[in-house]
Amino acid sequence: MTSLDKPTTEDTSADDARAVTEAALFEAFGGVRGMVETVLPGLLFVSIYTVNKDLHMSAIAALVVALVMVVVRLARRDTVKHAFSGVFGVAFGVVFAMMTGNAKDFYLPGMLYTLGLALAYIVSAMAGVPLIGLMLGPVFRENLSWRTRNPGRKKAYTKASWAWGLILLGKSAILFPLYWWADTTQLGWVLVALKIPPFLLAVYLTWVFLAKAPPPIDVFAEMEAEEERKAAASE
Repeated sequence: MTSLDKPTTEDTSADDARAVTEAALFEAFGGVRGMVETVLPGLLFVSIYTVNKDLHMSAIAALVVALVMVVVRLARRDTVKHAFSGVFGVAFGVVFAMMTGNAKDFYLPGMLYTLGLALAYIVSAMAGVPLIGLMLGPVFRENLSWRTRNPGRKKAYTKASWAWGLILLGKSAILFPLYWWADTTQLGWVLVALKIPPFLLAVYLTWVFLAKAPPPIDVFAEMEAEEERKAAASE
């Protein structure tokens, strides 16, 4: 191997930063299993409703499978935040649909949540406190240090928050007209189809922005080093 073929320290550190970013995004957004837990209840609901048009059976089946996924995670002692969020989303949908008797209302809470989240991403980016930074800061062990000490990273979080906001806003622009004009099965299948691709696009763009950003400042390591320094000085 020639000197040109050997990886430089800079290349190695860049690869390490990308690996850390990938792992952090995987943890924060639930990975493949989190995506399955997000899609499965809605897919089951629309599948059953398409066959028999039975609102109660469709809603109960969706709620049961969401609860089963939580129980499985608890049994395996895995992180349950994604499964629990799925249960709450399905439960709200079931309540809405049962109260109104309109099967399309099963999807309404999730659609409103998506729209609200899109606005939260955009408003937080405009305010200089990007939501993605608030979410990923603790995962990267940097907390809020990016706000004042790492401007390049703050810029990356701002870009990522804009990306999430605009992608989710575009998704809402498709779904809400369908809520008014399409029937339940049409809305349900479109919603299922739009669960994963926009999410993957937003995660990919987040990875691109963060992979090019400066590395995070590990504030926990700094605090530990400071405590060790004080302990050594007091001896």
